[in-house]
Amino acid sequence: MVASYNKLAYLDLNQIIQACKQGDRKSQKRLYDQYAPLFMSICMRYLKSREDAEDVLVHSFYKILSKLHKYSGKGSFEGWMKKLLVNECLMFLRKRHNFHLSIENAHFVAADEVTITDKLQYEDLIACLDQLPPGYRTVFNLYVIEGFKHREIAEQLDISINTSKSQLILAKQRMKSIIKKKQRFSA
Repeated sequence: MVASYNKLAYLDLNQIIQACKQGDRKSQKRLYDQYAPLFMSICMRYLKSREDAEDVLVHSFYKILSKLHKYSGKGSFEGWMKKLLVNECLMFLRKRHNFHLSIENAHFVAADEVTITDKLQYEDLIACLDQLPPGYRTVFNLYVIEGFKHREIAEQLDISINTSKSQLILAKQRMKSIIKKKQRFSA
């Protein structure tokens, strides 16, 4: 039963994609309605302001629909859309922030790995991420949550690999401190 449901969902998604490629407005809305909640949560991980996240979400869907002809059908369609979405978030951040200047202190000690996603609810994670400076937040998202390598992050943000690494270490240290404060206040 589950296998047939997944197959039907896949066929249905392929039908939606084909209809969207032909400019069918109802299918475009259906695609938006299906993925907007998930994609909004991704935007909120990168951007503090809900209004900015909504703007990036809408702009991302415009790009997705206008570049749909470039999707070859190979690989995950959701993954293809997420890549466009994350790139839009990064472009928005690049326009607003200078990542070259966002390192606070060059003297730091490497922190232990923090598996924050296992310990916190989504809302708690967003609340903690909101307290990070844009550079820390962006690198943390790209490395820990999206799974990018430092080389890829450096290319995306036009920073050095060492800057990416130091931003991640400092982000983890700051997250650890935020979590400790949160635990003290909730105890």
